[in-house]
Amino acid sequence: MHQFHIPVLGLGFSIDTPLKVGRYGISSVVSVVDDELIERMRKHHCRQSQLPFEPIHKNAPDSRARRITAYLNLLKYLVDEQFDELRAQQFYADTDLDRYFNLLPDDSQLKQGYDLLREFPVNVPQRAIFEAILRGMMRPGAIDVNIMAKIDKMNFDAKGHYTGDANTDALAALRGFAESNLSSSVILSAGLNQRLYGYLESFEDFYPDENGVLKKKIILKVSDFRSAQVQAKLLAKKGLWVSEFRIESGLNCGGHAFATDGLLLGPILEEFKQKRDLLQAELFNLYQDALIAKNRLTNIILDQRISAQGGIGTAAEQQFLRSHYRLDATGWGSPFLLVPEATNVDDETLQRLTNATHDDFYVSNASPLGVLFNNFRNSTAEQQRLARIAADRPGSPCTKRLLVSNTEFTSAPLCTASRQYQALKIWQLKASDLPDDELQKQIEAVTEKLCLCEGLCASAYIKNDMLKARENKAVAICPGPNLVYFSKVYSLDEMVGHIYGKTDLLQGIERSHVFVNELKLYADYLKKLIGNLVTNAGDKQLKYIQKFKAQMLDGIGYYQRLFADVADAALAEIENLRKEIAGFETMQLGD
Repeated sequence: MHQFHIPVLGLGFSIDTPLKVGRYGISSVVSVVDDELIERMRKHHCRQSQLPFEPIHKNAPDSRARRITAYLNLLKYLVDEQFDELRAQQFYADTDLDRYFNLLPDDSQLKQGYDLLREFPVNVPQRAIFEAILRGMMRPGAIDVNIMAKIDKMNFDAKGHYTGDANTDALAALRGFAESNLSSSVILSAGLNQRLYGYLESFEDFYPDENGVLKKKIILKVSDFRSAQVQAKLLAKKGLWVSEFRIESGLNCGGHAFATDGLLLGPILEEFKQKRDLLQAELFNLYQDALIAKNRLTNIILDQRISAQGGIGTAAEQQFLRSHYRLDATGWGSPFLLVPEATNVDDETLQRLTNATHDDFYVSNASPLGVLFNNFRNSTAEQQRLARIAADRPGSPCTKRLLVSNTEFTSAPLCTASRQYQALKIWQLKASDLPDDELQKQIEAVTEKLCLCEGLCASAYIKNDMLKARENKAVAICPGPNLVYFSKVYSLDEMVGHIYGKTDLLQGIERSHVFVNELKLYADYLKKLIGNLVTNAGDKQLKYIQKFKAQMLDGIGYYQRLFADVADAALAEIENLRKEIAGFETMQLGD
């Protein structure tokens, strides 16, 4: 129905966003990483809707998958109920039905039909027919889920026995989605997980039915064309179709950031545009061969969408990206953190976000996953982290163990944000012969890690009055840097209207083009890469820097050609950045 979706936002910020926006035809993405959060939200919404709640205890068989299935089924039931109630309302009576249509873009056929309906007198038979047609064309937004392939912890029973590959975190989460009643998509992000991809073959809903319809679809979140091609071919050979490539900026995004090797968003989108049809044909041949080998229906043609997200901020950018790159949709994430109707952000954090400056948003090494993480300097979780360091008690209690991975000191993996790991690591560093300045630098790198399991859920608990006694109320939040341009609390109508150009929330605010903003982030990132090089850097490191710089300069050349016919300030900014980047290596590495 809409030309945008709301991507996954942390763990708790979009955990029930479908209940807030789904009835209006807006698709959104739910994280299924934390089954404890999911179970508590299920209990909360069952009570809110006066539905029976049967708890699924953590120690019960297959509890993780069953909790996820139960919650997703609840979301579907409630969204369907909301949507049916909305669709039954009267037209032009200032109801949610009218809001549904008024939120749509003006060029939508459904919106144009709604506007045309006004011309029909109330009592003529044709009006009732027209109303029925419009109601029949309405659809609720999709309830999609996100699975981070990297978060795939092995699990053990009370006796210490491995519970099997099917019960690792990612596979159990996939099973929870696959066995739900949803007809929607799973977004696979954070790289390739062979075990997870193989497990997808186990579920009937990922194969076309007798009508060629996929009940459940696969979306790959990728940062460049090559990774999309490699992953999609792997899946196609298993008889699994990628229904959408969701391209995300490597740095100009919220949450975990997967920086490319200097490849910029514009050239990446251009490559998808140029190679889209060839890729689809190549994948379809592999897909058909795999279906034949599985004795499955093959006389079908499946769509393959392309969308992009990360740092989009104006209706002009929305329209340009969709038209120039043939995108089916865009993703708008961080701005919706300032829309209380759509997401779970507690009042204190909301206030801090609206008062934030550019310096408050930064790319950090705070994630225990060892992946770059877009952080908010003024969050209560960051303040708590610093207070613990000042009290000589760095690190967090590790209660959920969702991100444990380090076995440097123990046989059972530890989370690098945990108090136990940081104490052991700092002790090890202090016992070494490092110079004082290097010792301090390495200790700061250890203590920069932040507990995300608790911090990214806290806001949802606070906003919904679900925080338990003595539960940590420090909120971690991970908006993209684009949020700095949005400095108020907005209604859903205002934000959606801004996306479609019905209103301008950034009027009078100086802001560079989305491509330029990403380019600035990559320029800063390249500076850091060069700054981190040791004096006697090896050939491999130097070649990587050379490649990174060359690909950035190629991207800048692309932008200069792209903007050449437009009297745009972007062109001057791009040229200044080109000169700056071109001088990096001469100045600091030597050519």
